[in-house]
Amino acid sequence: MKKIRILLADDHQLMRSGLRLLIEQQPDLAIVGEAGDGREAVALANSLRPDVAVMDISMPNLNGIEAAHQITQGHAEIAVIVLSMHPDESYVLRALKAGAKGYLLKDSAESDLIAAVRAVARGKSFFSPAVSKVLLDDYIRKLKRSGAEDAYDLLTPREREILQLVAEGKSNKEVANLLNLSVYTVETHRSNIMQKLNLKGVPELTLYAVRKGIIS
Repeated sequence: MKKIRILLADDHQLMRSGLRLLIEQQPDLAIVGEAGDGREAVALANSLRPDVAVMDISMPNLNGIEAAHQITQGHAEIAVIVLSMHPDESYVLRALKAGAKGYLLKDSAESDLIAAVRAVARGKSFFSPAVSKVLLDDYIRKLKRSGAEDAYDLLTPREREILQLVAEGKSNKEVANLLNLSVYTVETHRSNIMQKLNLKGVPELTLYAVRKGIIS
């Protein structure tokens, strides 16, 4: 069995030890490196090429968001999971814009980490249930305040299908292959989705899908 290779980055030794203990109990997971700050995490990612990098959002020398950005820019195949104390939308969006595939709250890392690692290693996104709930509650409040209807109802069945696949991290080519469409057709659908939902880019689309409960 090929193991999922993981890099752990957190400046708190106790936190790293706890996560390592959790991961080492799983037969399909293996820790290949540990970092105590963001710069070390980027260097180790470059040399070790792990499948998944799990990193704290607040680290010395280079914060987790910037480290995630540098890692995913250099190695798009490395799936990054960000650990944070903050469930609010601005932090989640920053992590997604940096290329992160997962966002976990530190107080739920113990219960969610293994599922998150396996999900992002398969190319999917993963968010702590508490994060998804906060985003959904905020979204519902905004809809009520503005009196607006949910623009999701404007999407066609095909657009809803493509919305989910893109939010899960699939490229236009992968979506085209899955749905037996041309890449041009997928790009057209994506453009229509963005316009109807008033979204700018994949990070906002992913955040929207989390709010709607389309992806976990």
